[in-house]
Amino acid sequence: MQPSMPLDMQAGWPPRETGRRRGLGSVVRMAVLALLSLVVAGALGVAVLLLVTPSVANARQLAQAFDHAHGAPYPGVAAPVRFAAALEATEDHRFASEPGIDPVGLSRVVYSVLTGKGDQGGSTLYQQLAKMLYTPGQSGLSAKLDQVALAVKLKYSYSGPDILRLYGDVAYFGHGFYGLQNASCGYFGVQPGQLSWPQAALLAGLVQAPSSDDPLSYPAAGLSREQHVLGRLVSVGAISQASADAYLRIPVADLVAHAGACGANAADGQQQGGNDRSQQARND
Repeated sequence: MQPSMPLDMQAGWPPRETGRRRGLGSVVRMAVLALLSLVVAGALGVAVLLLVTPSVANARQLAQAFDHAHGAPYPGVAAPVRFAAALEATEDHRFASEPGIDPVGLSRVVYSVLTGKGDQGGSTLYQQLAKMLYTPGQSGLSAKLDQVALAVKLKYSYSGPDILRLYGDVAYFGHGFYGLQNASCGYFGVQPGQLSWPQAALLAGLVQAPSSDDPLSYPAAGLSREQHVLGRLVSVGAISQASADAYLRIPVADLVAHAGACGANAADGQQQGGNDRSQQARND
């Protein structure tokens, strides 16, 4: 009578292979549990932050006070189509769909804070606006976490156009220009609604390093940022590559040739900015 064969060998699996499969299964289960734990911990952390951070109901009042302190008109014009497209393409291409934060970008922010390697980018437009309005001049993990919670609150308290308008109202564009309207008039001599694609790209590219990329003082740096933003606009399908190439053939000196105060007053500019939105949508 032959001795019975182990079940794993009857199935054609050597004992060593069975052990390996069991070990791999344990590793997978542990990884899944660890991931679920991180997700739960993250959700709980965000919930706590939402409870301890202030309301964003006063965002407009803060923007008004900021603009008053810096000599910028409030409210400024609604963000025109070209500027809005350029800003979203280069700063936050998921702006319309994200919950105020980008999980991938957020991980880079946390990594940069924990490692001390400097800002790795990844902040959404909501987070950037939260920083400008609620945590100006603050840095470190605590400020970043506050910006995360405030960004979520901004997302669900204001419409997309409202957020873009508030952002344009308080952003610094370099050369002493606070607010989109002052920057558009100061750099190009036109109201925001009259910005060409290359002008809009140049302005949108200034928000990260407004002083060092100032096209009046540093035209080469300004051109580099314009090129980057136009490339992003091509990537998201807002303009064609042929159009981007044509825009880049326009010297920066020509774009800023009429730098200075706009001929129209602020009220006319606000009306123009609203009227031009439909026209810009029809033009590449």
